[in-house]
Amino acid sequence: MSVKTEHSARLAYLYAMPALLIMAMVVLYPFIYNVIISFSNMNLTHFRNWEIQGFQNYGAVLSDREFWWYLYKTVLWTVINLVFHVGIGVFLAILLNKNIRAKSFFRILLILPWAVPQYITALTWRGMFNAEYGAVNLLLGTQIPWLSSEWWTFTACLITNIWLGFPFMMMVALGALQSIPDELYEAADIAGASGWQKFRHITIPLLKPVMIPAIILGVIWTFNNFNVVWLVSNGGEPSDTTHILVSWVYKAAFRYFRIGYAAAFSMIIFAILLLFGWRVIKKTGVTENIYN
Repeated sequence: MSVKTEHSARLAYLYAMPALLIMAMVVLYPFIYNVIISFSNMNLTHFRNWEIQGFQNYGAVLSDREFWWYLYKTVLWTVINLVFHVGIGVFLAILLNKNIRAKSFFRILLILPWAVPQYITALTWRGMFNAEYGAVNLLLGTQIPWLSSEWWTFTACLITNIWLGFPFMMMVALGALQSIPDELYEAADIAGASGWQKFRHITIPLLKPVMIPAIILGVIWTFNNFNVVWLVSNGGEPSDTTHILVSWVYKAAFRYFRIGYAAAFSMIIFAILLLFGWRVIKKTGVTENIYN
């Protein structure tokens, strides 16, 4: 390595140092601290004088029926959301990729749900789901108990999050569609391919390298989506039945002050998502081109 190159490398590390220090303070330190207290008996009565007690919290989490029930609801929540996010997003991206009038207007209109702050949208939808004077029941002409029944409240959270999530997938898919050469579709037309055949053999394979990383991000974001569930259901109401894993962890930590238990719970959530991301990336090979 030449002196000039070595000097440039040192300068690059120097410029990156402030960002690395900030990342260490806001990400690495809290993560390590969370790992430590997940093995402790920290709670409301042992907040200052907590002690390491081994894997007791992890055993308590894994033997807790609530953990498995909330895990089931979280998986269901994630799958339903992602199916609609990707399905609606790709469908709208295909429409916007065509030569239609006022395309720019529709792009701006359809990305608004993602651009508006999430908590504002969640609280707005909560008001719309009010059983007595909410806009949803007024439009449907019914009296559905959106916010007082377990599964109706869960459905209200799903509708809100689907509304929030499809614009991201739409923009990712639209960017990928615009990079597909028109010559491929022209060649398919000459060969007599149908619209479905072009979608199956051209569009889907060329969308896959872009959509799989977006879906992985979508799974992680949706699995950990605290705001929508907490705000729409008003903290897991009715009677803590609407929680997903991340909202229950928050309540266990900051309402019931089971700090060590919640830390272990959060580490299990982290392990689930880490394993999922690693398995999907390994199976699909979406990062091969990056390293090659």
